[in-house]
Parts: sequence; C-alpha cells; structure tokens
Amino acid sequence: MSTLLITNIGELTTNVGSPADPIRGRGPDLRSDSADAAADRDDVSGSGRAGDPCGTTRDAAVLIDGGRIAWVGSAAEAPDADEVVDAEGRAVIPGFVDSHSHLVFGGDRAAEFEARMAGQKYAAGGIRSTVAATRAASDDELRARLRGFLDEMLGQGTTTVEIKSGYGLSVADEERLVRLAAEVTPEVTFLGAHVVPAEYADDPEEYVDLVCGPMLDACAPYSRWIDVFCETGAFTVGQSRRILEAGIARGLRARLHASQLGPGDGVQLAVELGAASVDHGTYLTDADVAALAGSDTVLTLLPGVEFSTRQPYPDARRLIDAGVTVALACDTNPGSSFTSSMPFCIALAVRDMGMTPAEAVRAATAGGARALRRDDVGVIMPGARADLVLLNAPTRTHLAYRPGVPLVERVWKDGVAVR
Repeated sequence: MSTLLITNIGELTTNVGSPADPIRGRGPDLRSDSADAAADRDDVSGSGRAGDPCGTTRDAAVLIDGGRIAWVGSAAEAPDADEVVDAEGRAVIPGFVDSHSHLVFGGDRAAEFEARMAGQKYAAGGIRSTVAATRAASDDELRARLRGFLDEMLGQGTTTVEIKSGYGLSVADEERLVRLAAEVTPEVTFLGAHVVPAEYADDPEEYVDLVCGPMLDACAPYSRWIDVFCETGAFTVGQSRRILEAGIARGLRARLHASQLGPGDGVQLAVELGAASVDHGTYLTDADVAALAGSDTVLTLLPGVEFSTRQPYPDARRLIDAGVTVALACDTNPGSSFTSSMPFCIALAVRDMGMTPAEAVRAATAGGARALRRDDVGVIMPGARADLVLLNAPTRTHLAYRPGVPLVERVWKDGVAVR
C-alpha cells in the first residue's frame, strides 16, 4: 500500500498536547480548570505547551499509511513517501467531527424560517410538518438527499458525522431512517422521541410505550445511540428517563437534547445517566454547569440554531472556564438550523459565544470526537484515522476571520483524497 506525505505545513493542529499536558495518550478532552482556560486564551499562537488547546506544530509534516496517521513531526525530518503533497505553508487541521445532525428527512421549512425572521417564535411543534414530508418520501428520495448533504459536509471539511432519526415517528418509518443512516455512518442515533406525533397527541404515554417497545426493537439493530428531545412541547424529564433507560438496557448509549427552549432538569438527567453528550444548553443554571464540569458528559453547542431562531447564544466562555467539555456541531435540520457548514458554526462560536478560534476549532474536532466517545478521529497523531483538511489559509484562525469564504482546499478521509 502506498504512503502519502503532506509536508511544508505552516500550522498543524494536532489536538495532542505537549508531554506535560494531561490529555496526552487518553483521547480528546476539552476540560481544563480556570487557570488553564485563561492560558488557552493567552496562548493561541501555537507554542505546543499545555496552554495551547490545539497542540499546534509549525513547519510540520504528516505521513499517511494505510488510511492511518503513521508519523507526525518536523518537515525537515520527514521520512520518504510514495507520494508527496506540498502544503506550501498553509494550515492543516483534523477533519471536523459533527456529533449532532438530522440528515434524513423530506421537504423543507423555508416558510417557517421566513415567519421567524418576521417575529414568530420558534417552537418544537414544527417538527411534525417534516414528519409528514418524510413519511411521504421514498427510500431512494431520502437516500439521495442524505448523500447530497454528506457531500456538502465533506466539501466543508467534515469527515465524521452522527445522524439521528426522528422524522418518521412510526415503527416502520423510524426503522427505515436509522437503516438509511447506517448505510453511511456508524454513528446512528435513534430519536423516536423527537416529538409526540399528531396521532398520539391525546395520549403521549401510549407513544412513549411504543418508543420503548416495538420502535426500539426495530431500530436498535441499526443504532449506536438513543436520544430524546427533553423540552417543553416534546418530552418530560420522566418520559425522557424512561426512554433513555430502555435504550441503555438494549445496549445503546445515551445522548439528550435539553435546555434549548428554557431551563429544565434535562442536563441533570443526562449527567445522572452518564450520557455521552447533552446538546443545545442555551439556558443553563449554575447547577447545570457545575454538574457538567464534574462529569464526563460533553455539552454540545449548536450555534446554527441560535442564528436561525434568534434565541440568545450560549456563553461558551462561562462553560470552558468552569471546566465543561465542549463540542460544536451543525445540527443540520430543516427547521432550526439548515446549515451543513462547520466553518460557519466556528465563526458564530467565536463571534457570539466567547470562544477563541483555537477553542472553536478544537471543539469542532476533538470535542465532537469526545461527544461520540471516539479517540481515532478529531486528532492528528500516529494510529488515528487519516482524516485531514488542508486550508487555503496560513492559520486555522482564518476560519473565523474570513467567515463565509470557502477555505477548505483539500480533504482526506481515511487517507484518501475526497476533495
């Protein structure tokens, strides 16, 4: 099998710290105490010390062999390879890891977006219109659209993606959504508990019974994760607990949508159940932040939602300084965040959520990997998957500095150039 060397990298983001950095050797982890967080803000120049959140290397090279990273080091010391790519001083980062998306659906909700921009408030109930369009679509129509969204993401540097169901809300339709998602990613999430469908509006407990029983039976074979929209207008904390515990009993790992529309007890439930991530977190109490900081549960921020719904942006600075592990994801869906662009979400996180460019890039790579409990993506280190992005820019900061500009020059997934 041939080897590939990417050399003359001006700025290489590895997400692997210096030998003094406690994250080294145990996978991506964004948690740090307040002192480290302050050091992160001061040191975004890429010194490679523990204060650098991105483990940056200058004048670097990366050797790829058999779809994996084989060597990382100075360009001056790079080994020979069968093929050489000259980065010409540009930046290389890990492929983005999008740990929250809803890519299998029919129709769109442009009219709803237009109404929101005219002042209408966002509510969870709009999901039902997408359910109707999704149920009416054929497998081939959904499959073609799914692959189109994946191509969009890949072109913008996303090499790992999680995909949720949630727009079928019947046994047969939820089964086909997770089955279609499983064709393109191992990170499939069963979200039968997205909202209560119209046919069960008068008896939501009967729908919870369906989700915990026949629907879970049909979807578990295709899924790695189980999720619930724990929110006013969707599912209560008690219902969410019941659904998550049923999924855990079937061998699925827990995730949770919570505190998007207002404060609630969903974050505490996620931490209690050892969920890999709790997502949104727009309205967090001090107790929520403390619980997250003392746990292994990642808080996944979805700035595309706040952009689209005009809700307040979460304060990522507060979270990072408190020691919370943070991820960034697009939440691609037709209702509240119809973007597939991680660079756009990075720019929003820097501009409106208090993150430094280095923190935002790390959250979109190593943070997403942590939210998926993966240590083979989101990092550039020997043994990791060779998922890399060459930027047409000298530093990762340009992702936020030049918002809306297509800076992704080349993408490698599993060592193969896909763009």
